[in-house]
Amino acid sequence: MLGDLSLGLTLGYLGIVLTLLSTFMKSMEPLRTVALLGNLVGMSYGYLEAVWPTFFGNLMLLPLNGIRLWEIRKLMRDMESARRDTSIAEVLLPHMKLRRIKAGTTLFHAGDIADEMLYLGTGEIHLVEIDKVLHAGTLFGEVGLFSRDSRRTQTAVCRSDCDLYGMTREQLYALYYQNPKIGFNLMGLLVENLLPRNIQTTATTTAPDPAPRKT
Repeated sequence: MLGDLSLGLTLGYLGIVLTLLSTFMKSMEPLRTVALLGNLVGMSYGYLEAVWPTFFGNLMLLPLNGIRLWEIRKLMRDMESARRDTSIAEVLLPHMKLRRIKAGTTLFHAGDIADEMLYLGTGEIHLVEIDKVLHAGTLFGEVGLFSRDSRRTQTAVCRSDCDLYGMTREQLYALYYQNPKIGFNLMGLLVENLLPRNIQTTATTTAPDPAPRKT
């Protein structure tokens, strides 16, 4: 019976196998790769067997899966090639959503649920509790996002009109889901972003008192 199968039917069965295989994949890169192969096989089957709905359906899905696969691989290359002196914002900014906020707007209060991290494109942000002003080029809000209770530790108020780029927890999870390597590189960049703050805080709190002057 198998010997009677035409090339078109063989490709049709192969397309079914690829579709079933994709349902067991948890990472987006191999899923998109298999989907891309499935589109090519489906187009070949539809053409050889004159099943035109199958042919045109896969023809429309082929560029979509190709673009998504290219985006995933590009993000992986960007994350893996990020040098120690590369800002995390440079890597994540293309995936963050821009919004413009008026001066005087309170972004969040201390104790609020942290649901996104932010990058300040232009303007100034005042952190009320520690009386600190953030300037353009600063990533903030990630501490609360990754803390155990997911709470804000500061109240943030716009001192001027601001351009803010935001990325939600769900978007970060989506990046990790696309490929675990992205998640590991992202965590490494976040740690590097936090280290200068921790070092500065430790140096401030542990510095010995100056020796008393002799009289």
